[in-house]
Amino acid sequence: MGLIAGTVVLALSGLLCGSFLNVCILRIPAGESVVTVPSHCPGCDRRLRPPELIPVLSWISLRSRCRGCGARISAQYPLVEAANAALWVLAAVFRGFTAFLPLECAVLSALLGLSVIDARTREIPPVFNVFIGVCGILRIAVALISPETGVRGVGDAAPYIVGAVAVSVPLGIVYLASGGRAIGGGDLKLLAACGLFLGWRLVVLGFFAGCVLGAAIHLARMRISGAERALALGPYLSAGMALAMLLGERAISWYLGLIGR
Repeated sequence: MGLIAGTVVLALSGLLCGSFLNVCILRIPAGESVVTVPSHCPGCDRRLRPPELIPVLSWISLRSRCRGCGARISAQYPLVEAANAALWVLAAVFRGFTAFLPLECAVLSALLGLSVIDARTREIPPVFNVFIGVCGILRIAVALISPETGVRGVGDAAPYIVGAVAVSVPLGIVYLASGGRAIGGGDLKLLAACGLFLGWRLVVLGFFAGCVLGAAIHLARMRISGAERALALGPYLSAGMALAMLLGERAISWYLGLIGR
């Protein structure tokens, strides 16, 4: 399969998985099954037909309204689907079609999903952190068995094991000292899971990137729209981790070259 064809297939797959991600975003906080319950309209509970489940296009063709009851369909649906597809394509562009690409796409989707949920509820469902952590374990396994990675032995897993504690443990001390006021427990678990997947260098970079994004964007929101001082940190940490995954190695190489190392 050629590069262009592979990218198109990846984008279409990202749209389809983005549709399922919308289901997870809506149902997981409500404690509903994401597998056994068919897709339905939240307003009239009418079961949706296949033509109404086409990512992005169905929302456009229905003019953002349910065909049965006329209830407005949130723009979240096409936005999440399109964003998920874009993230998957970016992963291929910046990371390449490697043995790690399926896991990287899966983690990017998880970061997107938990960001939307945390922005709404101020909570990160544990299933997302567990999923990212499992992807981290699988990444280590893939590195050990894939000839293209050049991994020599179990010792090469050390940066990822260190990554699981490099940021989460120091911040865990802050969490205990502040009684949970300085950072949330879900954020700590997210940092541990991402560290296991990214390794210590990228998780540190992603953490600082997330903090800078959070400070800049939230201060702007407070000034422009009167947002309250407390913020959901998960979306900003997720953005930082995504940036670290996609661009972190390039950024680190650029910096080391700049200082002559």
